[in-house]
Amino acid sequence: MSTARRDTLKLLGLGAAAGLLGSTSAEARDRTTPTWQKGLPSLKIKSVKAIATAPQGSNLIVVKVETTEPGLYGLGCATFTQRAATVVVAINTYLNELCVGRDVDNIEDMWQAAYVSSYWRNGPVLNNALSGLDQALWDIKGKRANMPVYQLLGGKVRFAIPCYTHAGANTPEGTAEHVQKIMEQGYKYVRIQQGGYGAVGSTADKPDFKEAGFGMDSDNYMNVRTYLKSVPNLFNVVRKRCGDEVELLHDIHERVQPMEAINLIKSVEEYRPFFIEDPFSPENMGWFKQLRASTSVPIAMGELFNNINEFREPMANQWFDFIRIHVSQIGGITPAMKVARLGEFFNIRTAWHGPGDVSPVGHSAHAHIDLAVWNFGIQEAVSFNEKTQAVFSGCPTMKNGYMSVNEAPGLGVDIDEKEAAKYPISTKSNWQVRKVDGTLIRP
Repeated sequence: MSTARRDTLKLLGLGAAAGLLGSTSAEARDRTTPTWQKGLPSLKIKSVKAIATAPQGSNLIVVKVETTEPGLYGLGCATFTQRAATVVVAINTYLNELCVGRDVDNIEDMWQAAYVSSYWRNGPVLNNALSGLDQALWDIKGKRANMPVYQLLGGKVRFAIPCYTHAGANTPEGTAEHVQKIMEQGYKYVRIQQGGYGAVGSTADKPDFKEAGFGMDSDNYMNVRTYLKSVPNLFNVVRKRCGDEVELLHDIHERVQPMEAINLIKSVEEYRPFFIEDPFSPENMGWFKQLRASTSVPIAMGELFNNINEFREPMANQWFDFIRIHVSQIGGITPAMKVARLGEFFNIRTAWHGPGDVSPVGHSAHAHIDLAVWNFGIQEAVSFNEKTQAVFSGCPTMKNGYMSVNEAPGLGVDIDEKEAAKYPISTKSNWQVRKVDGTLIRP
């Protein structure tokens, strides 16, 4: 055998031995390294799509983000009930195109990209789509970490989430009776209304614009003077019937003029409201300074804010006491957490908007934030009918006035797409409310 050949075989033998030793060493390291030190493999977004359903009557839109790991997906709420069909197009067309191939773990980067991807800052349609994406990505991250989302946000600071629910009737006495029934269920916080928002529907008056054939037959009528007179009486009757222990809330819903709202809030101060909600429309924020100088009643504001930056100035000036964010509208968990953390510096508490036209996924997102933020204030309660629970498994639950999540990884809510398809959405919505002469009232 030649010297060259012997040298070659020796080198091959050394290489093979080194390979075996390296493999053995790597396997040994893999066996001895704790799972928490190994990290998670990189995952990409495979698809983004909208799921539309209306099992409880209101249009609900859910974003489903599928990953390159088979079977791993996330869900988020993108419900914009009044313009649901346009949100579906935004998700299936633009959001899917933007997101496919991106790293599923980079939530902040994805949020920023979606926020500016249309050049002009998002309006409500794109913000709802973004909210669904953001919540779905947090859902995936929780599933990857095998933790509920609240753990990723810092863990629990309360055992469950105190909630308020709604009492209403066409008379103060009827509302008081409703409050008593709610208190028997364990609730300590109740929002009281006479009729609909602005006492709509509580009087039999036929307005002049209806007689004149102005507007549409389905348009609602609000008698502003009747409403302004009814609210102090409503608080008086409920307080006398239900006592001082129950916390009472009320929603003006931006339906009166700023000075009328200021005078109304002053008139109920003696009844110690927990908060009065949305006294002014977003166009009238300049009136807050006068409101603060006029009354000590706590104020909740922000339900109609569309851009996260709308919270900065009023919070820095401490114009309101409760952050009334619609999490599925403002952009999801990521921006809601930023606003909540800002609120802690100014002693402003959270009060997320949680109406029936938010999906169970969205309500779960509220709950996970509520469990984790120290400056939590109150949460709007929710109830799900049997159809909704058949579509969405793992819904948040209510007991004795508290909301709880199911402790599953992620947001904990799943969807049965076949069941969801049984309840198609519609395009009809009616938020038209008019004064006696037919002038539209802004919500």
